[in-house]
Amino acid sequence: MASNVWFITGAGRGLGVDIAHSALAAGHSVVATGRDAAKVETAIGAHENLLAVALDVTVPDAAQKAAAAAVQRFGRIDVLVNNAGNFYAGYFENTSPAQVRAQMETNFFGPLNVTRAILPVMRKQRSGQVITITSAAGLLGQEFVAAYAASKFALEGWMESLRYDVERFGIKTMAVEPGFFRTELLVEGSSTIWPDLDIEDYAELTAQTIEAWKGMNGLQGGDPKKLAEALVTLSDSDELPLRFLAGADVMESVEKNLATIQGQIDAHRDLSASLAFDE
Repeated sequence: MASNVWFITGAGRGLGVDIAHSALAAGHSVVATGRDAAKVETAIGAHENLLAVALDVTVPDAAQKAAAAAVQRFGRIDVLVNNAGNFYAGYFENTSPAQVRAQMETNFFGPLNVTRAILPVMRKQRSGQVITITSAAGLLGQEFVAAYAASKFALEGWMESLRYDVERFGIKTMAVEPGFFRTELLVEGSSTIWPDLDIEDYAELTAQTIEAWKGMNGLQGGDPKKLAEALVTLSDSDELPLRFLAGADVMESVEKNLATIQGQIDAHRDLSASLAFDE
């Protein structure tokens, strides 16, 4: 098996650390990025095949510099993992416009910035993989996640379309939709940000939901180490699926949603089919 160069965002904690460990254990080189390069290296542990680089994914110039540092050290970039992200929770009306924009800057425009910096490297190589971590919330709308789901749905549409742009250059894409994994996503002040605005109609529901989610942290069923290993296995197979639903919970939810959508199509099939011009 050839040794590849992995470029991982959000590698200072959570799933990003596990992905870096799994890639290194498989014999690959890793460029691990986060806002503080020293904290990234501490979180992963020093390794001869590890390069820790400072990167705020919301800053395009920083993405360009990080990509250049990766090529300078390893000569190429074979696998990009867009993993960095955060979670602005809350009902839509309680989520301020600034929070919605901040959510999109990190979760949507961040991966776009990094991918835009790395695609020229992959096009020159005529090979590469773009793996983007979205979410079950990128396929299913849910309560209390309006801004987050919007950012992840946007990623899903971008990834589905990006495939057609880059496959002619030997570049493959995969969107990964995790269910509930025991990462730091629900850690208050780390990845989760609660709503800015208070509206009386939502007050009781908001308080109840926040307490329920705080109680869920650390009890999620998914093992992030196993997810990281699965991503390395899929990458090394060189047969990336366009989409990987990660976890039994997300598979069950998406299958139910697909059945619901099929029912919606069937319920109004004749009306929908009648909308063409009469010739």
